Amino acid sequence: MKIVIAPDSFKESLSALEVAEAVERGFQAVFPQAEYVKVPMADGGEGTVQSLVDATGGRVVETEVTGPLGEPVRAFFGLLGDGKTAVIEMAAASGLHLVPRDRRNPLVTTTRGTGELIRAALDAGATHLIIGLGGSATNDGGAGMVQALGGRLLDRDGRDIGPGGGALAHLQSIDLSGLDPRLEGVRIDVACDVDNPLTGPKGASAIFGPQKGATPDMVAVLDQNLAHYADVISRELGKQIGAIPGAGAAGGLGAGLLAFLPAELKRGVEIVIETVQLAERIKGADLVITGEGRIDGQTIFGKTPIGVAKTAKRFGVPVIGIAGSLGDDSAVVLDHGIDALFTIVPGVIPLEKAFEQAEQYVTQTARHIASVYRLGQIGKDSSR
Repeated sequence: MKIVIAPDSFKESLSALEVAEAVERGFQAVFPQAEYVKVPMADGGEGTVQSLVDATGGRVVETEVTGPLGEPVRAFFGLLGDGKTAVIEMAAASGLHLVPRDRRNPLVTTTRGTGELIRAALDAGATHLIIGLGGSATNDGGAGMVQALGGRLLDRDGRDIGPGGGALAHLQSIDLSGLDPRLEGVRIDVACDVDNPLTGPKGASAIFGPQKGATPDMVAVLDQNLAHYADVISRELGKQIGAIPGAGAAGGLGAGLLAFLPAELKRGVEIVIETVQLAERIKGADLVITGEGRIDGQTIFGKTPIGVAKTAKRFGVPVIGIAGSLGDDSAVVLDHGIDALFTIVPGVIPLEKAFEQAEQYVTQTARHIASVYRLGQIGKDSSR
Protein backbone atom coordinates (compact mmCIF):
# COMPACT_ATOMS: atom_id res chain seq x y z
CA MET A 1 0.00 0.00 0.00
CA LYS A 2 1.31 3.46 -0.94
CA ILE A 3 0.13 6.50 1.00
CA VAL A 4 1.12 10.02 -0.06
CA ILE A 5 1.03 12.70 2.65
CA ALA A 6 1.04 16.20 1.13
CA PRO A 7 -0.13 18.87 3.61
CA ASP A 8 0.48 22.60 3.90
CA SER A 9 1.72 24.01 7.19
CA PHE A 10 -0.60 24.62 10.13
CA LYS A 11 0.28 28.27 10.65
CA GLU A 12 1.60 29.26 14.08
CA SER A 13 1.98 25.63 15.13
CA LEU A 14 3.45 23.10 12.66
CA SER A 15 5.49 23.24 9.47
CA ALA A 16 4.26 21.20 6.52
CA LEU A 17 6.94 18.59 7.19
CA GLU A 18 5.94 18.34 10.86
CA VAL A 19 2.32 17.80 9.83
CA ALA A 20 3.37 15.10 7.35
CA GLU A 21 5.50 13.32 9.95
CA ALA A 22 2.66 13.41 12.49
CA VAL A 23 0.23 11.93 9.95
CA GLU A 24 2.74 9.22 9.10
CA ARG A 25 3.08 8.21 12.76
CA GLY A 26 -0.67 7.87 13.10
CA PHE A 27 -1.00 5.73 9.98
CA GLN A 28 2.00 3.57 10.85
CA ALA A 29 0.21 2.46 14.02
CA VAL A 30 -2.42 0.84 11.78
CA PHE A 31 -0.48 0.14 8.57
CA PRO A 32 3.14 -0.48 9.66
CA GLN A 33 4.09 -2.12 6.35
CA ALA A 34 2.77 0.62 4.05
CA GLU A 35 4.99 2.79 1.87
CA TYR A 36 4.79 6.43 2.96
CA VAL A 37 5.71 9.34 0.69
CA LYS A 38 5.86 12.68 2.51
CA VAL A 39 5.62 15.81 0.34
CA PRO A 40 5.60 19.10 2.30
CA MET A 41 3.44 21.57 0.37
CA ALA A 42 2.67 25.30 0.22
CA ASP A 43 0.65 27.73 -1.89
CA GLY A 44 3.30 30.36 -2.56
CA GLY A 45 2.66 32.36 0.60
CA GLU A 46 4.20 32.19 4.05
CA GLY A 47 6.03 28.91 4.64
CA THR A 48 6.77 28.21 0.98
CA VAL A 49 10.54 28.43 1.44
CA GLN A 50 10.57 25.94 4.32
CA SER A 51 8.18 23.53 2.61
CA LEU A 52 10.12 23.42 -0.65
CA VAL A 53 13.44 23.14 1.15
CA ASP A 54 12.08 20.21 3.16
CA ALA A 55 10.50 18.59 0.10
CA THR A 56 13.67 18.72 -2.00
CA GLY A 57 16.45 18.29 0.54
CA GLY A 58 17.63 21.87 0.15
CA ARG A 59 18.76 24.45 2.68
CA VAL A 60 17.75 27.84 4.04
CA VAL A 61 20.27 30.64 3.45
CA GLU A 62 20.22 33.64 5.78
CA THR A 63 21.52 37.06 4.80
CA GLU A 64 21.27 40.71 5.81
CA VAL A 65 19.28 43.01 3.53
CA THR A 66 17.67 46.43 3.54
CA GLY A 67 14.32 46.32 5.32
CA PRO A 68 11.16 48.19 4.29
CA LEU A 69 12.21 51.29 6.26
CA GLY A 70 15.78 51.28 4.95
CA GLU A 71 17.20 49.66 8.07
CA PRO A 72 19.14 46.35 7.99
CA VAL A 73 17.10 43.21 8.66
CA ARG A 74 17.91 39.50 8.69
CA ALA A 75 16.18 37.72 5.83
CA PHE A 76 16.40 34.35 4.11
CA PHE A 77 15.81 32.41 0.93
CA GLY A 78 15.72 28.71 0.13
CA LEU A 79 18.21 26.94 -2.12
CA LEU A 80 16.53 23.73 -3.25
CA GLY A 81 18.02 20.29 -3.58
CA ASP A 82 18.96 20.75 -7.24
CA GLY A 83 21.30 23.57 -6.24
CA LYS A 84 19.92 25.75 -9.04
CA THR A 85 16.46 26.75 -7.81
CA ALA A 86 16.06 29.49 -5.21
CA VAL A 87 12.80 30.30 -3.44
CA ILE A 88 12.20 33.81 -2.14
CA GLU A 89 9.33 35.07 -0.01
CA MET A 90 9.33 38.81 -0.61
CA ALA A 91 7.86 39.31 2.87
CA ALA A 92 11.10 37.98 4.37
CA ALA A 93 12.80 41.19 3.24
CA SER A 94 9.95 43.64 2.63
CA GLY A 95 7.12 42.33 4.78
CA LEU A 96 4.58 44.20 6.86
CA HIS A 97 5.65 42.28 9.96
CA LEU A 98 9.01 44.08 9.76
CA VAL A 99 7.41 47.51 10.27
CA PRO A 100 6.05 48.57 13.68
CA ARG A 101 2.40 49.55 13.45
CA ASP A 102 3.12 53.21 14.28
CA ARG A 103 5.70 53.47 11.46
CA ARG A 104 3.69 51.96 8.61
CA ASN A 105 3.76 54.32 5.65
CA PRO A 106 3.78 52.97 2.07
CA LEU A 107 4.90 56.37 0.79
CA VAL A 108 8.37 55.54 2.14
CA THR A 109 8.65 51.74 2.43
CA THR A 110 10.84 50.02 -0.16
CA THR A 111 11.32 46.65 -1.87
CA ARG A 112 15.10 47.13 -2.06
CA GLY A 113 15.62 44.18 0.27
CA THR A 114 13.71 41.90 -2.09
CA GLY A 115 16.09 42.88 -4.87
CA GLU A 116 19.01 42.17 -2.55
CA LEU A 117 17.59 38.70 -1.86
CA ILE A 118 17.38 38.08 -5.61
CA ARG A 119 21.01 39.15 -5.96
CA ALA A 120 22.04 36.87 -3.09
CA ALA A 121 20.26 33.96 -4.79
CA LEU A 122 22.16 34.68 -8.01
CA ASP A 123 25.40 34.76 -6.00
CA ALA A 124 24.50 31.29 -4.70
CA GLY A 125 24.33 30.00 -8.28
CA ALA A 126 20.57 29.99 -8.82
CA THR A 127 19.32 29.96 -12.41
CA HIS A 128 15.64 29.46 -11.53
CA LEU A 129 13.91 31.78 -9.08
CA ILE A 130 10.54 31.24 -7.45
CA ILE A 131 9.32 34.46 -5.86
CA GLY A 132 6.32 34.48 -3.55
CA LEU A 133 4.31 37.68 -3.33
CA GLY A 134 2.18 38.65 -0.37
CA GLY A 135 2.46 40.15 3.08
CA SER A 136 4.26 43.24 1.80
CA ALA A 137 4.73 46.54 3.60
CA THR A 138 5.36 48.32 0.31
CA ASN A 139 3.62 50.16 -2.51
CA ASP A 140 6.60 51.12 -4.69
CA GLY A 141 5.82 48.97 -7.74
CA GLY A 142 9.07 47.06 -7.29
CA ALA A 143 11.14 50.22 -7.78
CA GLY A 144 13.44 49.45 -4.86
CA MET A 145 13.82 45.89 -6.12
CA VAL A 146 15.10 46.92 -9.55
CA GLN A 147 17.37 49.59 -8.06
CA ALA A 148 19.03 46.94 -5.89
CA LEU A 149 19.67 44.89 -9.03
CA GLY A 150 21.45 47.72 -10.84
CA GLY A 151 18.58 49.45 -12.62
CA ARG A 152 18.36 53.22 -12.39
CA LEU A 153 15.12 55.15 -11.98
CA LEU A 154 15.92 58.78 -12.65
CA ASP A 155 14.27 62.14 -12.00
CA ARG A 156 14.28 65.14 -14.36
CA ASP A 157 17.82 66.04 -13.26
CA GLY A 158 19.16 62.54 -13.92
CA ARG A 159 19.39 61.63 -10.25
CA ASP A 160 18.17 58.36 -8.73
CA ILE A 161 14.76 58.72 -7.14
CA GLY A 162 14.42 57.92 -3.47
CA PRO A 163 12.70 54.98 -1.79
CA GLY A 164 8.99 54.36 -1.47
CA GLY A 165 5.78 54.86 -3.38
CA GLY A 166 5.92 58.61 -2.81
CA ALA A 167 9.15 59.00 -4.78
CA LEU A 168 7.61 57.53 -7.95
CA ALA A 169 6.08 60.95 -8.65
CA HIS A 170 9.57 62.17 -9.58
CA LEU A 171 10.35 59.39 -12.07
CA GLN A 172 11.18 60.65 -15.56
CA SER A 173 13.44 58.04 -17.16
CA ILE A 174 14.71 54.48 -16.74
CA ASP A 175 18.23 53.17 -17.37
CA LEU A 176 18.62 49.38 -17.26
CA SER A 177 22.14 49.27 -18.72
CA GLY A 178 23.55 48.43 -15.29
CA LEU A 179 21.03 45.68 -14.53
CA ASP A 180 22.72 42.51 -13.25
CA PRO A 181 23.59 40.62 -16.47
CA ARG A 182 23.01 37.26 -14.78
CA LEU A 183 19.28 37.94 -14.90
CA GLU A 184 19.23 37.39 -18.68
CA GLY A 185 19.72 33.64 -18.28
CA VAL A 186 17.40 33.17 -15.32
CA ARG A 187 13.88 31.74 -15.28
CA ILE A 188 11.63 33.54 -12.81
CA ASP A 189 8.28 32.12 -11.68
CA VAL A 190 6.25 34.49 -9.54
CA ALA A 191 3.71 32.95 -7.17
CA CYS A 192 0.75 35.30 -7.36
CA ASP A 193 -2.76 34.45 -6.20
CA VAL A 194 -4.49 37.79 -6.67
CA ASP A 195 -5.79 39.29 -9.92
CA ASN A 196 -5.61 42.96 -8.96
CA PRO A 197 -4.34 45.37 -11.63
CA LEU A 198 -1.72 47.95 -10.76
CA THR A 199 -4.05 50.94 -10.37
CA GLY A 200 -7.67 51.94 -10.05
CA PRO A 201 -10.41 50.97 -7.56
CA LYS A 202 -9.19 47.36 -7.51
CA GLY A 203 -5.51 48.25 -7.72
CA ALA A 204 -2.61 47.88 -5.32
CA SER A 205 -3.11 51.18 -3.50
CA ALA A 206 -6.89 51.10 -3.08
CA ILE A 207 -7.20 47.47 -2.01
CA PHE A 208 -4.02 46.83 -0.05
CA GLY A 209 -2.75 50.30 0.86
CA PRO A 210 -4.89 50.83 3.98
CA GLN A 211 -3.57 47.69 5.71
CA LYS A 212 -0.05 49.03 5.14
CA GLY A 213 -0.82 52.30 6.89
CA ALA A 214 -2.13 54.42 4.02
CA THR A 215 -4.76 57.05 4.77
CA PRO A 216 -7.38 57.84 2.09
CA ASP A 217 -5.26 60.82 0.97
CA MET A 218 -2.18 58.59 0.77
CA VAL A 219 -4.10 56.02 -1.27
CA ALA A 220 -4.95 58.69 -3.85
CA VAL A 221 -1.32 59.81 -4.10
CA LEU A 222 0.01 56.25 -4.28
CA ASP A 223 -2.44 55.30 -7.01
CA GLN A 224 -1.59 58.40 -9.03
CA ASN A 225 2.13 57.67 -8.63
CA LEU A 226 1.77 54.06 -9.77
CA ALA A 227 -0.19 55.23 -12.81
CA HIS A 228 2.66 57.64 -13.63
CA TYR A 229 5.16 54.80 -13.06
CA ALA A 230 3.27 52.61 -15.55
CA ASP A 231 3.24 55.46 -18.08
CA VAL A 232 7.01 55.93 -17.82
CA ILE A 233 7.59 52.17 -18.14
CA SER A 234 5.40 52.16 -21.25
CA ARG A 235 7.27 55.09 -22.78
CA GLU A 236 10.78 53.93 -21.86
CA LEU A 237 10.49 50.15 -22.16
CA GLY A 238 7.49 49.66 -24.43
CA LYS A 239 5.76 47.42 -21.89
CA GLN A 240 2.11 47.79 -20.92
CA ILE A 241 1.91 46.38 -17.39
CA GLY A 242 -0.79 48.40 -15.66
CA ALA A 243 -3.83 46.30 -16.49
CA ILE A 244 -2.25 42.84 -16.25
CA PRO A 245 -4.04 40.69 -13.63
CA GLY A 246 -1.68 40.35 -10.67
CA ALA A 247 0.33 43.48 -11.50
CA GLY A 248 -0.99 45.03 -8.29
CA ALA A 249 0.21 42.18 -6.07
CA ALA A 250 2.56 43.09 -3.21
CA GLY A 251 2.17 46.83 -3.74
CA GLY A 252 2.82 46.59 -7.46
CA LEU A 253 5.84 44.32 -7.18
CA GLY A 254 4.07 42.06 -9.67
CA ALA A 255 4.22 44.90 -12.19
CA GLY A 256 7.87 45.60 -11.47
CA LEU A 257 8.89 41.99 -11.94
CA LEU A 258 7.05 41.86 -15.28
CA ALA A 259 8.50 45.17 -16.43
CA PHE A 260 12.14 44.71 -15.49
CA LEU A 261 12.86 40.98 -15.22
CA PRO A 262 12.12 37.84 -17.30
CA ALA A 263 9.27 36.92 -14.98
CA GLU A 264 5.99 35.06 -15.37
CA LEU A 265 3.06 35.24 -12.93
CA LYS A 266 1.56 31.88 -11.95
CA ARG A 267 -0.71 30.45 -9.26
CA GLY A 268 1.41 29.66 -6.24
CA VAL A 269 0.17 26.13 -5.64
CA GLU A 270 0.77 25.27 -9.31
CA ILE A 271 4.41 26.32 -8.99
CA VAL A 272 4.82 24.20 -5.86
CA ILE A 273 3.11 21.16 -7.42
CA GLU A 274 5.49 21.38 -10.37
CA THR A 275 8.58 21.96 -8.22
CA VAL A 276 8.01 18.99 -5.90
CA GLN A 277 6.91 16.77 -8.83
CA LEU A 278 3.71 15.93 -7.00
CA ALA A 279 2.09 14.07 -9.90
CA GLU A 280 5.01 11.66 -10.15
CA ARG A 281 4.88 11.02 -6.41
CA ILE A 282 1.13 10.41 -6.38
CA LYS A 283 1.15 8.04 -9.35
CA GLY A 284 0.41 4.52 -8.09
CA ALA A 285 -0.77 5.67 -4.65
CA ASP A 286 -3.72 4.10 -2.83
CA LEU A 287 -4.53 7.16 -0.72
CA VAL A 288 -3.55 10.83 -0.44
CA ILE A 289 -3.72 12.85 2.79
CA THR A 290 -3.60 16.64 2.56
CA GLY A 291 -4.64 19.55 4.74
CA GLU A 292 -3.87 22.96 6.22
CA GLY A 293 -4.56 24.92 9.37
CA ARG A 294 -8.09 25.88 8.36
CA ILE A 295 -10.30 24.51 5.62
CA ASP A 296 -13.32 26.59 4.63
CA GLY A 297 -15.06 28.03 1.60
CA GLN A 298 -11.96 30.01 0.63
CA THR A 299 -9.89 26.84 0.33
CA ILE A 300 -11.18 26.22 -3.19
CA PHE A 301 -9.51 29.42 -4.40
CA GLY A 302 -5.94 28.33 -5.04
CA LYS A 303 -5.17 26.72 -1.69
CA THR A 304 -2.96 23.68 -1.21
CA PRO A 305 -5.57 20.99 -0.39
CA ILE A 306 -7.47 21.60 -3.63
CA GLY A 307 -4.30 21.67 -5.71
CA VAL A 308 -3.27 18.34 -4.19
CA ALA A 309 -6.76 16.88 -4.65
CA LYS A 310 -6.93 17.86 -8.32
CA THR A 311 -3.57 16.22 -8.93
CA ALA A 312 -4.67 13.05 -7.15
CA LYS A 313 -7.89 12.86 -9.16
CA ARG A 314 -5.86 12.67 -12.37
CA PHE A 315 -4.88 9.20 -11.15
CA GLY A 316 -8.19 8.28 -9.52
CA VAL A 317 -6.71 8.33 -6.01
CA PRO A 318 -9.00 9.12 -3.03
CA VAL A 319 -8.12 12.18 -0.95
CA ILE A 320 -8.69 12.87 2.73
CA GLY A 321 -8.30 16.37 4.15
CA ILE A 322 -7.38 17.28 7.72
CA ALA A 323 -7.42 20.71 9.32
CA GLY A 324 -6.95 22.47 12.62
CA SER A 325 -10.43 23.90 12.14
CA LEU A 326 -13.26 23.59 9.64
CA GLY A 327 -15.38 26.55 8.57
CA ASP A 328 -19.17 26.29 8.39
CA ASP A 329 -18.84 26.30 4.60
CA SER A 330 -16.00 23.76 4.47
CA ALA A 331 -18.16 21.10 2.81
CA VAL A 332 -17.74 22.92 -0.51
CA VAL A 333 -14.30 21.31 -0.86
CA LEU A 334 -16.04 17.93 -1.19
CA ASP A 335 -17.13 19.11 -4.64
CA HIS A 336 -13.53 19.87 -5.61
CA GLY A 337 -11.72 16.57 -5.24
CA ILE A 338 -11.54 15.99 -1.48
CA ASP A 339 -13.48 12.88 -0.47
CA ALA A 340 -13.62 13.32 3.32
CA LEU A 341 -12.75 15.96 5.91
CA PHE A 342 -11.54 15.68 9.49
CA THR A 343 -10.64 18.27 12.10
CA ILE A 344 -7.82 17.42 14.51
CA VAL A 345 -9.24 19.26 17.54
CA PRO A 346 -10.76 16.77 20.01
CA GLY A 347 -13.21 19.21 21.59
CA VAL A 348 -13.64 22.73 22.89
CA ILE A 349 -10.15 23.73 24.02
CA PRO A 350 -8.22 27.01 24.36
CA LEU A 351 -6.53 28.10 21.14
CA GLU A 352 -3.14 28.19 22.86
CA LYS A 353 -3.49 24.54 23.88
CA ALA A 354 -4.55 23.60 20.35
CA PHE A 355 -1.35 25.14 18.99
CA GLU A 356 0.84 23.54 21.65
CA GLN A 357 -0.56 20.03 21.16
CA ALA A 358 -1.23 20.21 17.42
CA GLU A 359 1.32 17.53 16.60
CA GLN A 360 -0.26 15.08 19.04
CA TYR A 361 -3.74 15.88 17.72
CA VAL A 362 -2.66 15.32 14.10
CA THR A 363 -1.18 11.93 14.94
CA GLN A 364 -4.26 10.92 16.92
CA THR A 365 -6.61 11.98 14.11
CA ALA A 366 -4.48 10.22 11.50
CA ARG A 367 -4.67 7.00 13.50
CA HIS A 368 -8.48 7.26 13.62
CA ILE A 369 -8.60 7.90 9.86
CA ALA A 370 -6.34 4.92 9.24
CA SER A 371 -8.58 2.69 11.36
CA VAL A 372 -11.65 3.73 9.37
CA TYR A 373 -9.75 3.22 6.12
CA ARG A 374 -8.75 -0.28 7.26
CA LEU A 375 -12.42 -1.12 7.86
CA GLY A 376 -13.08 -0.15 4.27
CA GLN A 377 -10.26 -2.39 3.10
CA ILE A 378 -11.62 -5.30 5.15
CA GLY A 379 -15.06 -4.69 3.67
CA LYS A 380 -13.64 -4.81 0.16
CA ASP A 381 -11.80 -8.05 0.86
CA SER A 382 -14.84 -9.77 2.40
CA SER A 383 -17.07 -8.86 -0.55
CA ARG A 384 -14.79 -10.47 -3.10
